[in-house]
Amino acid sequence: MTTEIRRAIVLGELKPGDKLTEQHLAESLGVSRPTVREALNQLIRDGLIVQQPYRGTRVAEVTPAQILEIARARVALDMVAIDAILADETGQKLADVEQVWNNFERAPQDDPLAQHEAHIAFHRDIWVASGNYLLINLWPVTEAHITLALAEDQTARSDPDRAHRLHDELMKAIRTRDRATIERTFIQHTIDSAEEFVALLGAAPAAPKATRGAGRAAASS
Repeated sequence: MTTEIRRAIVLGELKPGDKLTEQHLAESLGVSRPTVREALNQLIRDGLIVQQPYRGTRVAEVTPAQILEIARARVALDMVAIDAILADETGQKLADVEQVWNNFERAPQDDPLAQHEAHIAFHRDIWVASGNYLLINLWPVTEAHITLALAEDQTARSDPDRAHRLHDELMKAIRTRDRATIERTFIQHTIDSAEEFVALLGAAPAAPKATRGAGRAAASS
């Protein structure tokens, strides 16, 4: 049940702000209301749906400004993970990232949910490979925001091959072990992609140059 609702969110069948009721979901999915209630509670804990006074239970929303904020924060945190991976003299952490990439490549290309989950797992497992305690514990909070942003992005772009192309470029950059190259590719993959998406929506302007530069300076510190 939880998987079915998550799939609907990821595929854009349930959109940000859509109202969810136990009765409607139980009837449409042919399950009991207690089963629906349990699934909704889990998705609330995951951050994919929210309960709001006077508005009921709805798919969580992420604003264009939040999409850009999340992207900038992610690059900074991704580079914390990369620094730990590059500093590992044994090479085991980089080997772990290679395994993560192998898992991504094995995901069925014709299954949007499998592709989405592989995308999420790729970024999660880079943080895990770093061994950084804070990153590992921050991931569950981060994942919900990424999932919501990705769901909107994938619906708007309708380019199923794009994720593989971008992650292939990212993996090639990581293999160079050159921090500047890796950071530049993460910025292109995450920040530039987020700005393109927001522009595609026509919902908000890109960040001012000074703010954007400050964010990137922080990412490289």
